[in-house]
Amino acid sequence: MALLTVDNLQVSFTTRNGTHRAVKGVSFNVEPRKLTAIIGESGSGKSVSCYALLGLIPMPPGRIDGGTALFDGQDLLTLSEKELRAIRGRDIAMIFQDPMTCLNPFMTIGEQLIEPLVVHQKLPKKQAVTRAMALLDEVGIRNPETTYSAYPHEFSGGMRQRGMIAMALINEPRLLIADEPTTALDVTIQAQILKLIAELQQKRDIGVLFISHDLAVVADIADHIVVMEQGEVVEQGSPDELFNAAQHPYTQKLLDAIPTGQRVSTITEPKPLIEVQQLRTWFYPNANGEPVKAVDDVSLSIHRGEILGLVGESGSGKSTLGRGLLRLAPITGGQVTFDGTCVTDLEGSVLKTFRRRMQMIFQDPFASLNPRMTVYDTLAEPLLLHNICTKAELDRVIARLMDDVGLAHSFIRKYPHEFSGGQRQRIAIGRALATKPEFIVADEPVSALDVTIQAQILDLLMALGSEYGLTMLFISHDMAVIRRIADRVVVMYHGRLVEQGSTDQVFNAPQEAYTQSLLASIPGAALH
Repeated sequence: MALLTVDNLQVSFTTRNGTHRAVKGVSFNVEPRKLTAIIGESGSGKSVSCYALLGLIPMPPGRIDGGTALFDGQDLLTLSEKELRAIRGRDIAMIFQDPMTCLNPFMTIGEQLIEPLVVHQKLPKKQAVTRAMALLDEVGIRNPETTYSAYPHEFSGGMRQRGMIAMALINEPRLLIADEPTTALDVTIQAQILKLIAELQQKRDIGVLFISHDLAVVADIADHIVVMEQGEVVEQGSPDELFNAAQHPYTQKLLDAIPTGQRVSTITEPKPLIEVQQLRTWFYPNANGEPVKAVDDVSLSIHRGEILGLVGESGSGKSTLGRGLLRLAPITGGQVTFDGTCVTDLEGSVLKTFRRRMQMIFQDPFASLNPRMTVYDTLAEPLLLHNICTKAELDRVIARLMDDVGLAHSFIRKYPHEFSGGQRQRIAIGRALATKPEFIVADEPVSALDVTIQAQILDLLMALGSEYGLTMLFISHDMAVIRRIADRVVVMYHGRLVEQGSTDQVFNAPQEAYTQSLLASIPGAALH
């Protein structure tokens, strides 16, 4: 018997442009001890469908127009807010996509963890704390006595996600809804979280509804898959049925976008553009403390025209190294040579001149774009700052940039919040290209994008790299992405380079145990 039966769910939103039907007659089941995955691109209605079940969509502007959602003999869609509040966190729990925005920064992990026990079970605090400690240990958080009193900002991304899982499970729910729980996590941490959910699912007899745009992850863990496009279910079935014999063109499009294959380097005569020698970036937490060695004696070369992939877990020093090359992070030792010139000590106008030749694409385009600047203003700023063109030429140059990154000219007066994640990333790429740089640091530029948008951005970067003769440092924790785009690969661990070589060498004959563990954690092995 199904734990949850959703039939003909319909949800709409009232917008300034009229009524938008976000969910159009969606139906699916979740069985005990089984995992049902809902996949699709952003805007397909995945999260809205699940949020509607728990009364988590704002009404208005949201509205449930029809359907049923039977759980334990009750139709969730007909329950009052008071009745739903009694179910949420007790019988049905949810793991949200971004734990940092869902956790209260003013409360310790322990305080937030015992809150559901106090609210739903009226447990005395001493008993609640004992149970919380045991659960922190169960989800793989070391030293629960210490971490109980820690605040969210003191946890890594993976540890915060474990804390969220613990909060979801503290009341032993029968249904767990996980909304993109592994997005932007390292491949090794992702593997740990997925293993943890699977173990807890069997141990506690839990049914899981798993929302994701990552088909490789879903291929590894799902018992049943529901494919959504523009608010509708277009196909559903077992992983074997969908991945080996997909019927709907949209499902086939998603499968075709999975990063596969391996880039074959076209660099025949390597000529270094950037030389890094014993680079260090150490941070000193206090006067007497030991330094945090974010980058520790790193030496490498980046050749003209190549894409160098940089991989490693969060905290390994990848982003700090990339920012250090551009003088956006402090350098406490060693040197960086760009085209024969040492840039380590450059300051003022001389550094500004070099900055024109070196640009960065940040991980989160929404955070890196000024919300008060239109596309036109965003692209115009570096052009005018570096005197690349006159004001009379500005419109023509901006139009060319928009063409290069695949943005319609009609977008020119729009603001960042009016775009999708993929479109915002194209704007960020256009801004980086505006100065006609020789070198770009791309820091996790596709980590949070849908698989189809991710494929588009990767193709765009490779095409622009060839057209402009760009040299690129591509930072990622996604090994499949690195394999597709990089000519060479370097692996970082705890601030040091532990392995480097051609993409073929690193992926097919890794020498270091750490590299081997990264490769072993790649999800969806059967798809590659």
